[in-house]
Amino acid sequence: MSAELQAIRARRFASRKRTNILALALSLAAMAFGLVWLVWILIETVRLGVGGLALATFTEMTPPPMEDGGLANAILGSLMMVGLATFIGTPVGVMAGIYLAEYGEKGWLGSVTRFINDILLSAPSIVVGLFIYSAVVARMHSFSGMAGVLALALIVVPVVIRTTENMLSLVPHALREAAYALGTPKWRVILTITLKSARAGVITGILLAVARISGETAPLLFTALSNQFWSADLSQPMASLPVTIFKFAMSPYENWQKLAWAGVFLITVGVLVLNIIARTMFRQR
Repeated sequence: MSAELQAIRARRFASRKRTNILALALSLAAMAFGLVWLVWILIETVRLGVGGLALATFTEMTPPPMEDGGLANAILGSLMMVGLATFIGTPVGVMAGIYLAEYGEKGWLGSVTRFINDILLSAPSIVVGLFIYSAVVARMHSFSGMAGVLALALIVVPVVIRTTENMLSLVPHALREAAYALGTPKWRVILTITLKSARAGVITGILLAVARISGETAPLLFTALSNQFWSADLSQPMASLPVTIFKFAMSPYENWQKLAWAGVFLITVGVLVLNIIARTMFRQR
């Protein structure tokens, strides 16, 4: 009887081992499949993007077809709109995330807020652009950089809310209870304990939002449109790197295509640098 049990156990062990090897092989194949495309995209971005970089790229305006020029106005427009959108959307998202994690865990208002946030998080960015177009651009009878800022801020908010709530929820309740036992008020516990403990995750969520809006094209087509000239006036149409890339990459002109790849390279490097700085400055010690 013992020999039969050992044989059954051996067969089960062999079956589990084969299943484990198969699952491991499929997992590695899936990882390799994703890495191949990622590395290919990065190689093409570097190969074609570096070729379009020059001093004129950062100092001259977007050129007419078959003429020399750069991306200075598009770079300025992207920096202004992304920076202001992050400045507007981040406080709203962080405070809403704090409310959901610390105050609205069981209330109806928290449930409704999560539901609406999930809708905004999954909504296509073009829907946000059309909403701002109808609410701002159509009423003002003009495209503007501020309309682009509002559209990008609406994309930032749900991303920051979700990551802030998730990161705060991961903080052990024992830390809160220990602070409450010492007589610390709740607002101070949130600021000095829970938010401080989750700051790395919150910063990562903000950077994810910045990375997402840095490459958004559809909302800006309906709000900021574009501008071939240097302009820092948010009440007027404003150039941006994503829209310029979209317009130049689809053109048959070689100089525009080179500038489009240079813009792609700049966005990629910018997002990479932001992530490196955040991971270096806010890593847990």
